[in-house]
Amino acid sequence: MIRLQNITKIYPPKTIALDDVSFEIKPKEFVCLVGRSGAGKTTLLKLLLAEERPTSGRIFFDNQDIQKVKLGYLPELRRKIGAVFQDYKLLPSKTAYENIAYAMEVIGASDLEIARDMTEVLDIVGLTKKAHNFPAQLSGGEKQRVAIARALIHRPEVILADEPTGNLDPYHTLDIIRLLLKINEFGTTIILATHNKEIINSLGKRAITLHEGKIIRDEKIGRFIL
Repeated sequence: MIRLQNITKIYPPKTIALDDVSFEIKPKEFVCLVGRSGAGKTTLLKLLLAEERPTSGRIFFDNQDIQKVKLGYLPELRRKIGAVFQDYKLLPSKTAYENIAYAMEVIGASDLEIARDMTEVLDIVGLTKKAHNFPAQLSGGEKQRVAIARALIHRPEVILADEPTGNLDPYHTLDIIRLLLKINEFGTTIILATHNKEIINSLGKRAITLHEGKIIRDEKIGRFIL
């Protein structure tokens, strides 16, 4: 599904964020990107979203070279890839329902389509009773559930989660990880970037460890070792 070939990313003047990185991710995998802050995890996710371009190397998504996708077709590509961030990126003036629905409105979905899909996704993330609450009325864990629902609403093939538990306490952290596992069981590929040792060691999923932009470990059942 995803293939990176000899990816290097250098920011001016000479900051090497990624250094000759290569790996493949199969459909329906749950993969953890592990490493300290600054290891290159976020840069890698930005490359997958085509928000950044590599200095050298190639990235393929469903056998399509991302760098060759024309600008006008990038929104279509990004609808196949949902993204979740540490800081939620919710609109404070909109309710949970409206934050999620907005992701469908911008692509021209009808009211009927929005109502149909919203019922399903709110149930999946367990927010049916909080649908009309504003972000300020939600806990950190609930805000992250809204963000995950927004990423899920397009039925993406992949969800990229960049430190999604970074602002959460241990209870809500476990809650969000369980939700990501549940979504993975539905068949969605999950790529989770984290430096949380407890998450990695308890998941027992594939872990790709980055250090100073290089892959130093890729294990089927990964452990946090740096």
